[in-house]
Amino acid sequence: MKATLVVLAAGIGARYGAGIKQLEPVGPNGELIIDYSVHDAVQAGFDRVVFIIRRDICDGFRAVIGDRLERSLAPLGIRPEYVFQEPGGLPPGRRKPWGTGHALLACQGLLDGPFTVINADDYYGKHAFIQAQEFMAAYDPSRPNAYGLIGFVLKNTLSDAGGVTRGICAMDGAGYLTKIHETRGIVRTPEGAAEQTEGGLVPLDAEQLVSMNMWMLTPAFADGLQEGFERFLASMKDPSRDEYLLPEIIDGLIQMGQAEVKVLPTRDEWFGVTYQEDKSAVVRAFERLTARGVYGARLFDDLR
Repeated sequence: MKATLVVLAAGIGARYGAGIKQLEPVGPNGELIIDYSVHDAVQAGFDRVVFIIRRDICDGFRAVIGDRLERSLAPLGIRPEYVFQEPGGLPPGRRKPWGTGHALLACQGLLDGPFTVINADDYYGKHAFIQAQEFMAAYDPSRPNAYGLIGFVLKNTLSDAGGVTRGICAMDGAGYLTKIHETRGIVRTPEGAAEQTEGGLVPLDAEQLVSMNMWMLTPAFADGLQEGFERFLASMKDPSRDEYLLPEIIDGLIQMGQAEVKVLPTRDEWFGVTYQEDKSAVVRAFERLTARGVYGARLFDDLR
């Protein structure tokens, strides 16, 4: 059974501006964040990669990363696969697709074993992929609703360029997710972190775990997405803005007693390009990682 990595790369990236942030080079040889994620996943034991993209960025995606990545992975017997998030049925005035849960619907019929979902524009670190692979290796088909989540320390996930949204994890004593609180406007402060509210800054525990949308899921989860999406469309309150999002879907299953999610902590530092101003910091971070030997001068050479 293949260990599958599903990369969510269909987002418009409204906060980043006009450019397609998933296609921005950040490494010393023009590597993208996606390159590092795929490298770390394959090094950890993943042997299948599926990209979810939009048709309108397909040519650019293939030109900037797809064709090159295919050449890098060919000696390893891995050929990236592509599926398209089709935003059909958008109401007038809406440009954004329906969200990450809807994007995963594009993989219907392709996922017959456990898989890990990540964002294309987030750097998760090597340890996170090792944990994800080990979790999937223990997949038990008799427990189809047992999922996993890589939990990042909040202070390691903040942007110096502005507020971010993070899923703050509430857990029981055994490390299972009991609730995920989508919290917007989280900023770095001298004390650690705080939430921006109309009443001012509300301090947050900078050491608590948050979700960066790195989920280990099962075919049963994928099979239930269509029915859930139909319920979402029937009950949404604002057709111009509401989204069918993985954290909210999974949280709903937890509250109904239909899922258990083990949170696996990582101390790795997150890098991402949420704002244009983030890019220079991410470039410097990869320069440091390369200088320390975490990555070779030419990515993927160490996997051959």
